[in-house]
Amino acid sequence: MSKILVEKDGPVRTIVLNRPAARNALDLDGSALLHEAFLDFERDESAAVAVVCGADGTFCAGADLNEMADKGAIYSPWAGTDGPLSRPLSKPLIAAVEGHAVAGGLGIALFCDMRVASETAVFGFFCRRFGVPGSDGTSVRLPRLVGVGRALDILNTGRAVDAHEAKAIGLADRVAPEGQARATAEAIARSMAALPQTALLADRWSALNQGGMSLAEALQAEAEGAERAKRTSARDGAARFAAGAGRGGARADEQ
Repeated sequence: MSKILVEKDGPVRTIVLNRPAARNALDLDGSALLHEAFLDFERDESAAVAVVCGADGTFCAGADLNEMADKGAIYSPWAGTDGPLSRPLSKPLIAAVEGHAVAGGLGIALFCDMRVASETAVFGFFCRRFGVPGSDGTSVRLPRLVGVGRALDILNTGRAVDAHEAKAIGLADRVAPEGQARATAEAIARSMAALPQTALLADRWSALNQGGMSLAEALQAEAEGAERAKRTSARDGAARFAAGAGRGGARADEQ
C-alpha cells in the first residue's frame, strides 16, 4: 500500500499520509512521494484546493527516526531549496490534524494555508527531546504565525500544545470534534473551490508575499495582482451583485 494516498473529489484533492504503524512518520521514500503529490496537485488544472491529513487518527510524527537510527539515513532539509516544504504552493492547502502533528509533522502543518485541528490534536516540536534539529521550516514559519515569544516557548521546551491552546495562539484556525478534522477541512476546501479563483489566488499571493516588502511595495504588488481579476471575474461578480446576488448575508456563489 502506498505511503501517500491521493483522493479526488471534484476540485478538491485529499493527500493522506499513510504509514499508521509509524504514526505516519515520513521515511525517505515517503518524503519524496509527498513532494510528488504536492507537485501533481499544482500541475492538475482541475484541482483548486488540497487537504493534507494522516491515516488512522494521527497527522504526522515527522521524519522516521527509526530509519535514521537503523540505516543512518540522511534527510535533506524538507524546507531546503528542493524540499517538499521549500516554498508555498500556488494553490491553497489545508491541514486536517487529528492526533499528533509533531516535529516534522508540525512543519507540514505550518506549510499549509490553514490548520483544522480536532479535539485530539497535539502540536509540538518533539524533536527537541532527541537532539534532532528542525529543517522543515518550523523555526521560520512558527514565529511568523504565532509571534517570536510563543514560538520560542514551543521550540525551546519541546512541550505539547493541545488544540484549544493552538487555536488561542493562532496555530490552529478551527477546532473540530474528534474524528471530524478531515471532513471539516474538506468542507472548507469545497467552499473555497466554489469561489471565483482568479481573485482568490491574487489576494492569497499578496498575503503570502508582502512580508518582505515595504508598505508601498506591497500595496503596488497587490494592485498589480488585482488587475487580472478586475478584467475578468470582478466585472461578472459586480454584475451578479447588482442583480441581487449576495444580499442578506447569502454567499454570491450560492445564488
